Amino acid sequence: MKHIKLLILLGVVVAAISCNNQTGSESTELAVPVSVENIRLKSIQQFVSTTGTAKAVYETELSSEIEGNYILQTNPRTGRKFQLGDRVEKGQVIIKLENAEYLNGLNIESTKLNLEISEQEYEKQKSLYEKGGVTLLEMRNSEVSMISAKNNYESAEIQLSKMQVVAPFSGVVVALPYYTEGVRVSAGESMVSLMNYNKMYVEINLPEKNISEVTTGQEVMITNYTLTEDTLVGHVTELSPIISDETRTFTGKLEIDNPELKLRPGMFIKANIITAQKDSAVVIPKDVIMTGSRGKYVFIVGRNSAANDRRITTGISNQDEIEVTEGLSANDRLIIKGFETLRDNSKVKVIL
Repeated sequence: MKHIKLLILLGVVVAAISCNNQTGSESTELAVPVSVENIRLKSIQQFVSTTGTAKAVYETELSSEIEGNYILQTNPRTGRKFQLGDRVEKGQVIIKLENAEYLNGLNIESTKLNLEISEQEYEKQKSLYEKGGVTLLEMRNSEVSMISAKNNYESAEIQLSKMQVVAPFSGVVVALPYYTEGVRVSAGESMVSLMNYNKMYVEINLPEKNISEVTTGQEVMITNYTLTEDTLVGHVTELSPIISDETRTFTGKLEIDNPELKLRPGMFIKANIITAQKDSAVVIPKDVIMTGSRGKYVFIVGRNSAANDRRITTGISNQDEIEVTEGLSANDRLIIKGFETLRDNSKVKVIL
């Protein structure tokens, strides 16, 4: 009877131990929930970021060159007087200044007639000289008279042009001071300001550390907080070769293509200067990389739903992504969430 009790007690102890071992084994096999991303080859750009204010490449303020009565012209595009925001073409007359006294003083008709007479006289003297009818001196004197008459006429035309305010380039009216129609304005008064911002530029300052990687000709991606869906393309056009001993920066200039006029003068922009680019590269998010005693590593889902750590070597990078040159391949299942507590060969369960 005593032996039977001992056997029963021994069986209970063995069963308890076995149960405990089975529970522990099951706990070690619990799978960690993770999210994965299949690695695909894609392009990556490395860039230097900077900011600045966009300015028009072409801009001017036109003033009156003479005194005269102010007459704002009609815009043929709209059929009304010119207004702010109107487009103008190169050579288009925006404002006229009427001044009868000034116009009479130019003697345009008489100087033009004098030029015609001088030209006819020169041709006559030239013909006679070829026939031996006049001396070389007489022909040359007629040529001098003709040249003088021509200069007088051209000078009069230049003075006449001052009675008009003409667009020196195609652009947009950005300032148009108000004057009552027909009122007398003095010489030197501001008449109109024009800008052409199909192309724009930005003056930049870059840290000393970037002087070896930023060069002229590099492409620049331009964004603005009011144009969140649009990225414009520009280029580095100028760079200073010296470093400021006060700011430890160097200056440069970017030129931006703005064909649809989405970017406006005065807008604050962000510019990403592309300093390196790779196509068909293994690219992963920066924030999934772990660092240990043996360097950088990430986790992928391997066989039997186990996490495998992969030591990696990295290449170019930007704010969010980085190129992996060794350690990963296309179609590897990279763990992007839930990797923080993993170890090599940890059981994982992939969730959405």
